[in-house]
Amino acid sequence: MSEIPLSQPDITQADIDAVTEVMRSGRLSIGPRRDLFEELVAERCQRHEAVAVSSGTAGLHLLMIALGIGPGDEVITTPFSFIASANCILMVGATPVFVDIDPQSLNLDPAKLEAAITPKTKAIVAVEVFGNTRHMDQIEKIARNHEIPLIEDACEALGATCRNRPAGSFGRASVFGFYPNKQITTGEGGMIVTDDSYLADACRAMRNQGRPESGPQAASPPATSTVPGDACGSWLAHDRLGYNYRLSEIASALGVSQMRRLDSFLEKRTAVANQYIQRLKDWDDLMLPNVNPGEGDCTSWFVFVVRLSPSYGATERDRIISGLRRHEVGASNYFPCIHLQPFYRQTFGFKRGDFPIAESISDRTIALPFYNNLDDTQIELVCHTLKVMLQREQLLKR
Repeated sequence: MSEIPLSQPDITQADIDAVTEVMRSGRLSIGPRRDLFEELVAERCQRHEAVAVSSGTAGLHLLMIALGIGPGDEVITTPFSFIASANCILMVGATPVFVDIDPQSLNLDPAKLEAAITPKTKAIVAVEVFGNTRHMDQIEKIARNHEIPLIEDACEALGATCRNRPAGSFGRASVFGFYPNKQITTGEGGMIVTDDSYLADACRAMRNQGRPESGPQAASPPATSTVPGDACGSWLAHDRLGYNYRLSEIASALGVSQMRRLDSFLEKRTAVANQYIQRLKDWDDLMLPNVNPGEGDCTSWFVFVVRLSPSYGATERDRIISGLRRHEVGASNYFPCIHLQPFYRQTFGFKRGDFPIAESISDRTIALPFYNNLDDTQIELVCHTLKVMLQREQLLKR
C-alpha cells in the first residue's frame, strides 16, 4: 500500500467538468459562478450576504478593516489555532489578546473571556477549532452584552451546528476557508458571511481594489467582455484602499460543485471519524476528540486529532509523529500555540506558561490521516502503526 496522506480533496468528474466549462466560457473572473457560490454558502449559513474572497485569511483581514480596527485597539482571540486567526489582527496594526481554551472543546473558554475585555477591546475572533462549534452561543452573548463585534472564524466548521444554528450564523460576521484539506475546497478561497449589508459592501469593494460593487458607481466589467473594462472608465474608479482578494470563476465553479455535495461529504467524514473512535476508544494513552456535544450541537469533522495522555510531552509526541511518517502514515501536530511562535515571542514577549491549557494540549496533539475516502484498511493500518509507536514509547519509559 502506498503512503497514506494526512489529507486529500474529494474531486470528481463533476468538479472537473464544472471547471472545464468555465475555461471554455472565456469568463474567468467576476461572473455568475462566483455569485451562485455566494448564494449557496449564504443559504447554508442562514445569512443574507456572502462575499467570496481569495482565502479565509483575506476574509478575516477585510473584516478587521471594515470594522475600523487599527493601531491602539485590542482584539481577543485564541492561542490554539492556525496562525492566520491572530495574524489578521496584526495586519491592521491592532494587538491580539489571547485567552486560554476550554480543555474539552479546545475553543475559547467563555469563563475566561469576560475578564480579558477592556475599554480597548474592539472585537472578538472566536475560532471553531477542528469544526467544533461548542460555546459559540455563549461567546456571542458575551460579545453582545459588551457591545463588541464577534467575528466567527468558521474556517474549519462548514456544516457544523451549535444549538441547532449553523456555523456561520453567529456574531457580526463569519468567515469560511476552502483550502484543500477543508470540508469543501476551491483550491484556495474563502467566504465572508453576514447580515450587515454595509459590512458586506465594504468587503466587496476592498476585495476588488477598492471599486464599489453596488450602487450607482458600481464597477463590473461588461458581461460579454473577457478583459474587464468599460467605456465610462468606472472600472478604474477606486473609492477606497483595496486589495486583490477576488475569487476566480474557476475556483467558484469548483466551489459550487462541491457545495452541492456538502451533505454527502459530511456523512463520509463522520463515518471515518466514527471508525477511528471505535478502534481507539479503549486506548489508555489516548484522549479522543470530544464526542459528547451539547443539545443541538453537531461537529463538522475537519481533521481527526487525538491527544496523548498527560504523562507524555512534546518530545515523545514528536517521536511518535516521526515514527508514523517513517511508516508512510501522514501525521502532524495540530496546532502549535500561536503565542509561542517565534514572531509572537519576539514581538510581544510571550513565554511558556502564559496559557497553560493551550500549551499542554498543543504539546500532545497528533493529527491522523483524515479525508472523505479513507477506507477501512487504511484506517486499520493507521491505528496499528500508532499502537506500535505508543508501545515503543512505553518501553522507552521503563
